[in-house]
Amino acid sequence: MAPEYSEYQRKVIQRYYQHRDQIDEQRLGELVTNLYLSQGKQRTRYWQHARTIMQRLGVPESRIEYVVGTDDPTILAEVVKDILAGRIRKES
Repeated sequence: MAPEYSEYQRKVIQRYYQHRDQIDEQRLGELVTNLYLSQGKQRTRYWQHARTIMQRLGVPESRIEYVVGTDDPTILAEVVKDILAGRIRKES
């Protein structure tokens, strides 16, 4: 049985999904910092999160593979810069 949400809860959920791209952009930027400071299993987990977020934001799969394969946060920072500059856009 599906949960029943109050009107307030429905609006909060709706606003979250309306602004999901902006939230993902911010989170991807935060992941760059986390990747610089992490190592081991935590670093692997951060790269998995970065891959998922880049897919949601519409980054081409070939670029995602390259960025994750290099394991270099500097290259991920360039992707974030391209997203914020509008050079990478999610297709509607």
